[in-house]
Amino acid sequence: MSKRITPLSPHADRSLRRQVESLKRQKLRESKVVSLDEFRGLKKNVETKTILVVDDEEIMRNALKRILEAEGYKVLLAGDGLELSKTLETTKLDMVLLDINLPWVDGYELCRLIKGHSLLKQTPVIMCSARKTKEEIDKGFEAGADDFITKPFDIDMMTKVISEHFLKRTS
Repeated sequence: MSKRITPLSPHADRSLRRQVESLKRQKLRESKVVSLDEFRGLKKNVETKTILVVDDEEIMRNALKRILEAEGYKVLLAGDGLELSKTLETTKLDMVLLDINLPWVDGYELCRLIKGHSLLKQTPVIMCSARKTKEEIDKGFEAGADDFITKPFDIDMMTKVISEHFLKRTS
């Protein structure tokens, strides 16, 4: 004699799934060790901020990319104003790190263009340059920069400045 199994209703299936997911989350919280796949799955729910790094020096672009990706940001790279404009056409950016010394169009002018654009004016622009004089820094703020970090920079200070700008936008 065989037993007949009755399928669960779709509603019961969702309820059971929620209960299992809840138990799994509880077990993860209690566990001291979490698998990398489980951690990545949990992290996917958090919205990743996208930062565009614009610098003519490839070494600096790549260094900033590694630093910022380690902090959990999505990082795009551009070597000049033309690459910046191509990226702006296809991607929603949450922030721009902008060098001043760029070929053809300098960082000051690019900052003015970004801040003058109706869809981009709220995007934080942080100048990141070796130019350190008060006049150069003032010129950056006059162009519309939200902040100015001088090179060589302290990594902890730079990541703090970036996260503070994101916090300002959400509060």
